[in-house]
Amino acid sequence: MAKITSSIVDKTYCASSFLMYRIVVDRTRRFAEDAPLEWVEFPSPRLPIHTSDELLAALRERVAKATAGKKCGIALSGGIDSAILLQLMPDDAIAYTFKCVVPGVQTTDESPRAAQYLAYTGKPIEHKIVPITWEDMTTLADPLMLRKGAPIHSIEVQICKAAQQARADGCEVFVFGETADCIYGGHSQLLARDWTFGDFVERWSFVQPYKVLREYVDDLSPYREFEKDGYIDVLPFLSLFESGASLNSYLNACGLAGMPFEAPYAHTIMADPLDLERVRRGENKYLVREVFHKLYPGFEVPPKTPMPRPMDQWLGDWEGPTRPEFWPHCTDGMKADQKWLVWSLERFLDLVDPL
Repeated sequence: MAKITSSIVDKTYCASSFLMYRIVVDRTRRFAEDAPLEWVEFPSPRLPIHTSDELLAALRERVAKATAGKKCGIALSGGIDSAILLQLMPDDAIAYTFKCVVPGVQTTDESPRAAQYLAYTGKPIEHKIVPITWEDMTTLADPLMLRKGAPIHSIEVQICKAAQQARADGCEVFVFGETADCIYGGHSQLLARDWTFGDFVERWSFVQPYKVLREYVDDLSPYREFEKDGYIDVLPFLSLFESGASLNSYLNACGLAGMPFEAPYAHTIMADPLDLERVRRGENKYLVREVFHKLYPGFEVPPKTPMPRPMDQWLGDWEGPTRPEFWPHCTDGMKADQKWLVWSLERFLDLVDPL
């Protein structure tokens, strides 16, 4: 995997791009002189997949290659992507399930479903719960940002803490089911309709820079790359653009923990056009579903849920940024995950450009 480091200092561009995409799109730019952006280009070409049998064979081969002769961990959620990989793991692996903790609040707990998968496999794989607290978020955010040369996605803290635990447990590689949604049509709401260019920009952009920053730049190049006759080709956008952004979050988090990272799905790509009618009838990610039913006959496919992050509670009392780059009250009315992006951006600016 080739690393790319930036050279041009352009705080306004970098801040704007992060808010829109959660990454700095133009990898030649950086936030500050002493904060080079680190970006890893994932290997290509990826293996074209036509059928669920081909997908299962590819995943089996990739997991076997990555774990051969090594003590390994797997991030096991309640979803089907990691459940499939669990069936392919060595018997001495350790499964880690994240659980966010907020005192006095019931948060999403995927561990019971994960335990069902483990019980069904019959493998003697140890199962560990990784608690994630707001203290973890604030403790790990700074080193993760400084390593990346940019603000971070909130999932990076959870991944890093789990990777640290895996390293302490003697694991030599950490396996994730990441990118299956992007590559195989798992984003049902995005694929449920045809998106005009403008509508998709409004739908996908996580935070519009002009709503937050006094000075901003609109970089629409990622959208333009996937525009066809005024519409956005959503699956290639996810599979080719967003999957790279996601993988770099995982690579950064595992890298800080000193833990080699493996994402078997990321080495594959759909060979045929996505059957949108099938997805819109409720069978999203149908090739992955077929693999899941082969390995877990009789199990229902659970509803898709994002990696748990109780931002409503964690940032409930935050009043918004105070640095001069930001508009006052810019986070009023924002969703909690949007507030995190602004919080993360201000935190990073305080690190690399203190006032």
